[in-house]
Amino acid sequence: MKFRKQGGHPAKQTFQAIRIELNSELSVLKESLMDMIDLLNPNGRICIITFHSLEDRIVKNIFKEAEDPCTCPKNFPTCVCGKKSKGKVITRKPILPSEEELKLNLRSKSAKLRIFEKIAD
Repeated sequence: MKFRKQGGHPAKQTFQAIRIELNSELSVLKESLMDMIDLLNPNGRICIITFHSLEDRIVKNIFKEAEDPCTCPKNFPTCVCGKKSKGKVITRKPILPSEEELKLNLRSKSAKLRIFEKIAD
């Protein structure tokens, strides 16, 4: 009973992991997020809300890669790989729900919002 009051049913994470694996949610996110960035209009923004750390890490890394795709070693004076930035990350740190939102919507507790803006070509 103590665990249910604090974090819900003990099997909640197990069933979440099974759902994520069966639906291939993480691989679909990885494969489609860069395509979504490519489809944006110039100065268009994409906002992604994640609900657990695995999703959030994927979004954060893909946004970072789209902002700085250069694969040249850091000690090179200039870029020779020719890869260009697709835009910029607007939110370095994720936007978390406010206290008011948490009171109105308990499920928003784990939500994190990240925003990426495509640069004009």
